[in-house]
Amino acid sequence: MANKTDIDYSYSTMDQVWRLSVGEMADFTGAKYDGDFSLSLEAAQRNKHAFIAEHLHVGPGSKVLDMGCGWGPFLNYLRQIGAKGTGLVLSEGQYASCRRQGFEVYIKDCRTVTPADYGTFDAVVSVGAFEHFCSMEDYKAGKQDQVYNQFFKTVSDLLPPGGRCFIQTMVFDKGMIELDAIDINADKDSDEYLMALVVNEFPGSWLPYGKEQIIKNAEPYFKLVNHHSGKVDYIETIKVWRRRLKSFGLQKYLAYLSLTPQFLVDPKLRNRLKNLQIAPIRVAFEKGIWDHFRLVFEKR
Repeated sequence: MANKTDIDYSYSTMDQVWRLSVGEMADFTGAKYDGDFSLSLEAAQRNKHAFIAEHLHVGPGSKVLDMGCGWGPFLNYLRQIGAKGTGLVLSEGQYASCRRQGFEVYIKDCRTVTPADYGTFDAVVSVGAFEHFCSMEDYKAGKQDQVYNQFFKTVSDLLPPGGRCFIQTMVFDKGMIELDAIDINADKDSDEYLMALVVNEFPGSWLPYGKEQIIKNAEPYFKLVNHHSGKVDYIETIKVWRRRLKSFGLQKYLAYLSLTPQFLVDPKLRNRLKNLQIAPIRVAFEKGIWDHFRLVFEKR
């Protein structure tokens, strides 16, 4: 799994910029437009939250664990509908933001949680965090299936029979290149360079190979009850994010300016800021390198 240093690099470094661009409880995952791109980003994100709650049978009084809760957008939705949410996160910036909002959040590796930590739950949610559960080192060592199988065992232990789990994650599609081909010095129009920018932004993380790998490893503990691609929705989400990240705001531009010392000494950060120009994840979706899925599982 991406370790705490990796996660802090991905999320804490740009914490203030993201909150000033997307909102105090920034939802750094694909929204759910359902083909209606006239919707605001906030309305589309709320559609996603409502979809999750409906398919997990979550309502007032439900106890829900949000694995990788980010800045707390789904925890906020749970609070609004009268459910009790508990969040787990590794990013210090996201943790501090969640605590300011009064959410019950803990710094904890999602893969190591047991009922002894916070009890059991009616439902478990992981929106975007699944992308970080397998590291490149795990993949190279042939442990990717083992990592996912153990994760679903962990989730199963937290749920009663019939309890449901929601996973939203990006996955590799048929156009994905070999890991060893990824090269930050490759031609700027190449897939090798494109993927190097993504790996630079999310160190320590490696995606599953299609929804099939996820479903296969959930099978001993869960049956799949609903799934669909959210790739088109995510492409639109990224377009909105880019506009907001680039739009002028004095506080936001001061936050960008505060990164200057790191920018001058850290080539990784300089490469990362190129993402604002290229939007490599969106391009990876458009080129068939990546896909994106929402999956609902029910414990056997």
